[in-house]
Amino acid sequence: MPPHCDSLDGPVVTAARGALTAADVDVILPYVPAEREDEIRDAFARVLPLHTADGPAADVARRWFYETVVRLHRAGEHAPYTGLKPAGLDVGPVIPLAEKAIESGDVEDVYRLLAADLHTELAHRIDQVAGLAAGKDASVTAARAYVQAILGFQVYTNHIYQALHADPHGRHGHG
Repeated sequence: MPPHCDSLDGPVVTAARGALTAADVDVILPYVPAEREDEIRDAFARVLPLHTADGPAADVARRWFYETVVRLHRAGEHAPYTGLKPAGLDVGPVIPLAEKAIESGDVEDVYRLLAADLHTELAHRIDQVAGLAAGKDASVTAARAYVQAILGFQVYTNHIYQALHADPHGRHGHG
């Protein structure tokens, strides 16, 4: 899950807000698993009449709808729901670049960031391996540190490889 799907300015709440504004539940349905559509339709029907009202009841109704949508969205990702997060959270450097790439169709900025970070991390880890290699025969403790470094490097590179080829939501999608 992108780190802002559960924030008040993230894509899920933005779509939920758009659905209420347009009075069209179909705007939010793509963000939840198909098997949970009825729950969203029911919540939408309950909140829609209150959406345009002013006051605390309308605010509570909208908030409940956003929480319901985000909770079901997270369930579709097999991820825990930990509540709505405030708007304006720092989502790191890659999410804004990914959003820009989606709008423009150009992945160069995302690629440059990820490639530079990956290169830096790989170089750091292989430097650790090389640094430990020189003294690996000095003791069992030194050999153990070297083995942990080489296995750590291998596991890290395998995780990166798997992440590059993974379904964006793990093996479970939104149906």
